[in-house]
Amino acid sequence: MSKSRTEIKGLCFDKDGTLFDFSATWESWAADFLRRASKGDLLRAAQAGHAVGFDFETRSFSKDSIVIAGTVSEIVAVLAPHFPEYSPDELLELVNEEAGIAPQEPVVPLVPLMSSFRAAGIALGVATNDSETPARAHLDSVGVTQLFDFIAGYDSGYGGKPETGQLVAFANAVGLPSHQIAMVGDSRHDLVAGRAAGMWTVAVLTGVADAEELAPFADVVLKNIGEIPEWLNSISCS
Repeated sequence: MSKSRTEIKGLCFDKDGTLFDFSATWESWAADFLRRASKGDLLRAAQAGHAVGFDFETRSFSKDSIVIAGTVSEIVAVLAPHFPEYSPDELLELVNEEAGIAPQEPVVPLVPLMSSFRAAGIALGVATNDSETPARAHLDSVGVTQLFDFIAGYDSGYGGKPETGQLVAFANAVGLPSHQIAMVGDSRHDLVAGRAAGMWTVAVLTGVADAEELAPFADVVLKNIGEIPEWLNSISCS
């Protein structure tokens, strides 16, 4: 099937590294969470950080960190041996609590961009491997929650990426076939899920992965989501 601009009637966005700058948000979260969970024991915090691919001293993530694309439950499973005083549920609650208050830095002003998509009749969704509650808190913090037709976390009942459950649920919620939807994300998990669901795949470079890593899984690689309107216009003329 040939692809044209008129066929893209829905955009499903990853959240972290796509709508929000990954480093600005999650490096701060990791440092604060690890310090709190370790009760100020910085050696312990550093050891736990290493387990999830976070350098506590430099405040940076490795490219293969589970925090980048893993679900919160997967992150908790890796952290649990380092914090045996917490039950898995208690640790999950602590992770989500710190995530909910982590500073959010949108990659571009989100209200005008999402409003322009809606004005063009494009359905909007969020599919994140974060939990749904902090995800909604993050969207609320910049005033865009109401602009999305669908918001799902890994715990919303559809599973997490790279599985396709969230994307299929979005397509069903907005009544669109998958070939009329683009999945927009900053990680291989996002793009693999999009391709498996039969969607367009748009890679953005506001996460940790670089263009070389993402290009094999993407129809296009953009600097950030602010370039999507120009890309949509370009393919409408092709």
